[in-house]
Amino acid sequence: MNTKTYQPKAKEIVRQKHVIDAKGVVLGRLASKIAYLLIGKHKATYAHHLDTGDFVKVLNAKEVKLTGKKPLQKVYRKHSGYPGGFKEISFQKMITTNPGRVIELAVSGMLPDNRLKKGRLTRLSVVPGSEEK
Repeated sequence: MNTKTYQPKAKEIVRQKHVIDAKGVVLGRLASKIAYLLIGKHKATYAHHLDTGDFVKVLNAKEVKLTGKKPLQKVYRKHSGYPGGFKEISFQKMITTNPGRVIELAVSGMLPDNRLKKGRLTRLSVVPGSEEK
């Protein structure tokens, strides 16, 4: 009787490609679905210490929506670390100038902060329109 738990090897990992249309989808729900696919929790071979996730391509990033008053109130903040280096940009400005960054930041916030996060985010590609030219 084999009572050992199966552990997937790094060379046994098979990555699929998923294409998700963000048109009219709520940002948080979309980000949690993308994070789930990037982590690989939908696979039977999931292991929390290995990166078993898939590739995800998001289309129509500029047509993602927020609920309630969030489109008017949401603000992205960052600081360079230098005096006077604090910057704020509103959601409305961010979605017009760099719509892919909105989804990347949302997904990044949903991924666990560990050594696998950077590799998972590299498998995410966001397209502002319907298709690449």
